[in-house]
Amino acid sequence: MSGRINQPNRIETWLLQDDEKRLTITEDPKIPNAATVVVRAQDHTLGNMLRAQLLLDPTVLFAGYKVPHPLENVITIKIQTDERSNPADALKRACQLLITQTLNVKKQFQDQARNIEMGMGPEAAPQATGGYDPYGDGFGAGAPAGGAAQGGDVYDF
Repeated sequence: MSGRINQPNRIETWLLQDDEKRLTITEDPKIPNAATVVVRAQDHTLGNMLRAQLLLDPTVLFAGYKVPHPLENVITIKIQTDERSNPADALKRACQLLITQTLNVKKQFQDQARNIEMGMGPEAAPQATGGYDPYGDGFGAGAPAGGAAQGGDVYDF
């Protein structure tokens, strides 16, 4: 006998039932411009990416996530925004920016792979000018290393 008698089938934990919705947004009645988002069939990977992207949005006051139980692939995201936005719009913007970033990374990977196939190492590849800057604050891919002030903790996404 194996020691996995009570362990759920891994495939089934990532599939939705016919009546299940992947995303549920519930407004918080006690806090203005706040909501709880439940995302099913996801884990820390998406939760942390969304939280980080939401915190980059200047209209977001708070963003956090948790996985209520380690055997369930469900994440709960709490979002609070200022009066300029609402949590659903902030989440939509964060998702759109993450998709853009993911496509950008995919394109860079394909370009580098193509250069290596052609005998040009990564160092011989032409460098792109400008870059992805989601909020137009100068801290995007086109900013100098270390950020605008040189030496600050700026992460280039």
